[in-house]
Amino acid sequence: MASFTGTYYYTLDPKGRIIIPAPLREMLSAKYGLSKIYITNAAFDKCLHIYPEAEWALLEEKVKGKPTTDQAMQYFMRRVFSAAVPCETDKNGRVMVPYELRQNAGIENDIVIVGLMDKLELWDKQRWDAITDPDKIDVEAFAKKLAEYGI
Repeated sequence: MASFTGTYYYTLDPKGRIIIPAPLREMLSAKYGLSKIYITNAAFDKCLHIYPEAEWALLEEKVKGKPTTDQAMQYFMRRVFSAAVPCETDKNGRVMVPYELRQNAGIENDIVIVGLMDKLELWDKQRWDAITDPDKIDVEAFAKKLAEYGI
């Protein structure tokens, strides 16, 4: 079955809501039955992750049973799970993004919603433009690493 793809540019509305783009809403409906979504901090990037309920449950299962004394797991759980907020889209496809999450990710006005297979990412547009600028990466090192993965 298909996965989330695409890059969509929007503006946060005055109430702190985003519009889930129509193609992504269609995917949510077709694959997940328009279930609840979870919005949370990304573990390492200054953006937000949006998970369909079923994908969130899979992530929970991956984390269960891992050593909670491991510092990387502690950081991950504190950063991602402690910030997670269950949300639902309204009839217009909008979702309220909690203020604390917007502040943590530096999301103020212009946003980018990115489909990344099993989840969505929500970025401040300026930050997105900065991290995706090809002039700011070591193209040779990235190409070498991707080749190691067979990509």
